[in-house]
Amino acid sequence: MSQRITEEPLPTKTAQSTVTCLYQTSIGGQWRNISVLWCKNLINHTLNLKVDSARGEQFHQNCKIEVKPWCFWNRKGYRSFDVDGNQIDVYWDLRSAKFAGNCPEPCSDYYVVLVSDEEVVLLLGDYKKKAYKRMKMRQALVEATLLVKRENVLAKKSFSTKAKFDEKRKESDIVVESSTAGNKDPEMWISIDGIVLIHIKNLQWKFRGNQTVMVNKQPVHVFWDVYDWLFSVSGSGPGLFIFKPGPTEVESDKEEKGLEGESDDGSAASGYYSTKSYTPFESCLVLCAYKLE
Repeated sequence: MSQRITEEPLPTKTAQSTVTCLYQTSIGGQWRNISVLWCKNLINHTLNLKVDSARGEQFHQNCKIEVKPWCFWNRKGYRSFDVDGNQIDVYWDLRSAKFAGNCPEPCSDYYVVLVSDEEVVLLLGDYKKKAYKRMKMRQALVEATLLVKRENVLAKKSFSTKAKFDEKRKESDIVVESSTAGNKDPEMWISIDGIVLIHIKNLQWKFRGNQTVMVNKQPVHVFWDVYDWLFSVSGSGPGLFIFKPGPTEVESDKEEKGLEGESDDGSAASGYYSTKSYTPFESCLVLCAYKLE
């Protein structure tokens, strides 16, 4: 990935889970990264939006929204800011937002929308009809692309999340379970949509590895590193998991043909270029699993 992703600090044992999604969308005729960070702790529950500037990190613009403020009516609102001369309008409605477990990101009944030049450049949530009815804006010609989703989860033995491996299908349920305590050899199971696809025995010798599994005829590359679970002081470090969909055979053939005609001018290395020539990256999920004592 040509763009550098700035990672947020890892949570402590007293912190709650966080979800960070990095999108790429067109604003002012240029592709820009938008970071969406959902964060919840004992006191606050917030949403932070950051839009990259073509002039460098010091010109990035941030927008902080209270997901559950003391005043109920503040869960619906509007805010605007400027990025490189482009006005960005943010609309949100979190009054009916529903959450699954301790995940700080809503799972349904909400919307968060970013608009630029009377065009929707990023739309989050399932209340799409309500969002368009409120704003009366047109949809972007090219939809925003999810590049990376990073989730920090805290649990004792079982870690669950969701990820989409195919745009045409719904999100898949991912569960990582482990047995690292006691006299038995440590083991780990990784399930997708209720099916155990990876079972690692003798985890003390196989704490790092990778495997490709098939999910609805779609290859998914799975990487894991659980060294900290087994060998760090009090098991305080996270287990790291990466789930990245791989191309199907048809897509691989298209990529090989496309590379034959690829230019060497290096223009694709920049994060800001014409939307007409850009081919979006495939998204991946990064899961940091922290074990609670």
